[in-house]
Amino acid sequence: MKNMVIENLEEMKVFWHSSSHLLAQAVKRLYPQVKLTIGPAIDNGFYYDFDSDVAFTPEILTQIEAEMKKITKENLKIERFVLPKAEALELMKDEPYKIELINDLPEGEEISFYKQGEFVDLCAGPHINYVSKIKAFKLTQCTGAYWRGDASKKMLQRIYGISFPKAADLETYLADVEEARKRDHNKLGRELELFTTSDLIGQGLPILLPKGARVIQTLQRFVEDTEQKQSWLLTKTPYMAKSDLYKVSGHWDHYLDGMFVLGDPEKDDEVFALRPMTCPFQYQAYLNRARSYRDLPLRYNETSTLFRNEASGEMHGLIRVRQFTISEGHLMCTPDQLEQEFKGCLELAIYMLKTLGLYEDVSYRFSQWDPNDRAKYIGTEEQWNEAQGIMEKILNHLEIPYKVGVGEAAFYGPKLDIQIRNVFGKEDTLITIQIDQLLAEKFGMEYVDKDGSKKNPYIIHRTSIGCYERTLALLIEKYAGAFPTWLAPVQVKLLPIADRHHEYAEELCKKLTALGIRVENDTRSEKTGYKIREAQLEKIPFMLVMGDKEIEKGEVSVRSRKDGDIGTMSINDFITMIQGRIESKIID
Repeated sequence: MKNMVIENLEEMKVFWHSSSHLLAQAVKRLYPQVKLTIGPAIDNGFYYDFDSDVAFTPEILTQIEAEMKKITKENLKIERFVLPKAEALELMKDEPYKIELINDLPEGEEISFYKQGEFVDLCAGPHINYVSKIKAFKLTQCTGAYWRGDASKKMLQRIYGISFPKAADLETYLADVEEARKRDHNKLGRELELFTTSDLIGQGLPILLPKGARVIQTLQRFVEDTEQKQSWLLTKTPYMAKSDLYKVSGHWDHYLDGMFVLGDPEKDDEVFALRPMTCPFQYQAYLNRARSYRDLPLRYNETSTLFRNEASGEMHGLIRVRQFTISEGHLMCTPDQLEQEFKGCLELAIYMLKTLGLYEDVSYRFSQWDPNDRAKYIGTEEQWNEAQGIMEKILNHLEIPYKVGVGEAAFYGPKLDIQIRNVFGKEDTLITIQIDQLLAEKFGMEYVDKDGSKKNPYIIHRTSIGCYERTLALLIEKYAGAFPTWLAPVQVKLLPIADRHHEYAEELCKKLTALGIRVENDTRSEKTGYKIREAQLEKIPFMLVMGDKEIEKGEVSVRSRKDGDIGTMSINDFITMIQGRIESKIID
């Protein structure tokens, strides 16, 4: 949450993990037949998954909270003990999910448990020492969750909660949550008519309404114009390709579950798939003719519509969708150009984020491969070590404050993920910059070097603003729908006071529109105060009121969304003022 600052997240996670055990103990006291699964701490609290025939309604969550309060007054000590596997299995014989977890552990390993009163749970820990330290808590919701995240397995009930050592901290947190709900793009974006969804179309396939589409269009034009100034070359590639393309790139072997396949690979001679990434398509542009070192660096960019078969449980508003548009680019360069080009990609991303007002909310993750899960990746260990070593050197040289994410790399190379949190504290990737030394060779991409030898270029995969839909969601939440003037779908609302002022307003509407200013003319027979209130609710940056006095002087009475009535000014002065705000991209 924005206001609830957690000074030591790791310490709070120990506290929250202990709180999940308190929750599980209360549930087992009230419903002994319920089967336990797992209950970890997360970045904003904790949850526990239960296999239960009882539906955990809000009323039942209140009962569970009451039982949790009773337990905290019993002054129970939390104690760790270990058992060999056979004894651990005997202890957990009535808990099938715990049995499965124990059987997955390496042979010969001692298995740890934590006990508080009559309640014992399989757990690696650590925990606080007394349950009574959990002074303030709230169960926030119950949702469905598949066992181990596998849709083929049983659906469980997941109870989420939050807890703090002091009641005042919980009150602050809950106030922050309430503020976050007001800013939630999934709610506010619909209320402001930026986007909608339809059951007939399907989950994860939002419809951008005229206002939302206008914001996206403004962003796209800004990105493409900025990239053009930096020598990026615009391509336009197909939305689909034969499976042959994806087999060369490795997507067919490593990303097939995330793709929408058109046709039956078992029956059809030719099978197509909608593209989940643009890289193998833009490589064909590179392969259009022979390349020399003099052609490099070669920078291709594209406003790409992509398709990914996300799990239904992952869908959320505009944050995670199945069809989305991205500011994608691929840069081919020589080894000695790599660091400078990587730096250029990063500087472009930072410029975009600062212009949008999102930069202060981001963090960096150096996403690496997991050598213990080789099946996820192409290439040899030596190639991965080389690529990650190069990237680590570049990041350290650029003094990027990153954390490491093992197992988060793309299947073909390491990447820098620029992470950002939504209003509820959930972290998502907004922008990625990746180093790839594997796919050029797979596609036969070469250049003739100075000595006449043929070499494979390094490839940088990058986005400059990320997924436009996700960016729109973050902007809605950042500004609570009150976009900076340059981004606002409607920048000016004209408010003629009476019918006799309509002609003046209409002429002004045409003039502003011709200048590229987005304007609406409210000619309804409503009181001016009512129109102003509605324009405020619609988050319009400027309202121009005009009556007899304004028309006589060739002026407008200007109201600002932020500052209220700012007085009268000539039409030309207003145009100069708003154009300056739009061109400079001021954040109101």
